[in-house]
Amino acid sequence: MESSILSNLALGFGVALGWTNLLYCFFGVLLGTLIGVLPGIGPVATIAMLLPVTFTLPPISALIMLAGIYYGAQYGGSTTAILVNLPGESASAVTTIDGYQMARKGQAGKALGIAAIGSFIAGCVSTFIIAWFAPPLAEVALKFGPAEYFSLMVLGLIAAVVLASGSVIKALAMVVFGLLLGMIGTDVNSGVARFSFDVPELSDGIEFAVVAMGMFGFAEIISNLERPEHREILTQTIGRLLPGRAELRQAWGAIVRGTGLGSLLGVLPGGGALLGSFGAYMLEKKIAKDPSRFGKGAIEGVAGPESANNAGAQTSFIPLLTLGIPSNAVMALMVGAMI
Repeated sequence: MESSILSNLALGFGVALGWTNLLYCFFGVLLGTLIGVLPGIGPVATIAMLLPVTFTLPPISALIMLAGIYYGAQYGGSTTAILVNLPGESASAVTTIDGYQMARKGQAGKALGIAAIGSFIAGCVSTFIIAWFAPPLAEVALKFGPAEYFSLMVLGLIAAVVLASGSVIKALAMVVFGLLLGMIGTDVNSGVARFSFDVPELSDGIEFAVVAMGMFGFAEIISNLERPEHREILTQTIGRLLPGRAELRQAWGAIVRGTGLGSLLGVLPGGGALLGSFGAYMLEKKIAKDPSRFGKGAIEGVAGPESANNAGAQTSFIPLLTLGIPSNAVMALMVGAMI
């Protein structure tokens, strides 16, 4: 069993490390990172726009290029989340909580560095998870029924209250408001438009990235414009990107836990990187000796979610490659590319 897995891995690396495929991977990662920095676009729109380009490519090269775009966008979203409090991709929304506070303290370079290190480690580990545990993980995903998905949604709502600081009543009110926003759009069962007010643009609902941009990005801009005498502009230098030993020791556990949690949640349809990043942040805050540091620039609040969203992006290929079932919109576009 292990010998066949290692031989298959060797065959895969032999194909992927060809100079042509490496070139396509480089362009894919570069484009994905650049697009990931732009708020609100994300990997889905990027892959959809570049999908016709892959029609003339060999299947393996096309898949490698699209996967590079996906992974690049997952990492690129953390850059603006840390530097300007504006998540470039929906899974990076939770990174703004502590990443931006680190930037305000002049630790932007360390935040960017730990995000890159966590993303790299999570991507490598989840690659081997795909090779070794893809079939059993796919069976777990198939066993998730309505009760399990309902439990996951309840867990997400509880996590939103736990992550909130201040009044619990206000946190519950925001959860209910979020549920009302989620009801906007076309009902999947009956096809009836709900709360769209005859606006065609609302027929698909309100995208999470749009809400995240409004909450974190535009709210910060408007807040600064309201108080021009106290307008906050980060003038500190980014500093060195390589974290020190103390930061690495502090973030190591968060990277490991984020990788494990993101790898598991990435297999589930619909959740993937987004659910993994929020779950990892909640986990780090709950097990921390001093939870009050979170929201004020805790490095674990950057390392955990960034590791989780990259691990989730990787393991979302498991149901696609083993069962032919896309776990999210990006994987559905991958199916189109392979066909």
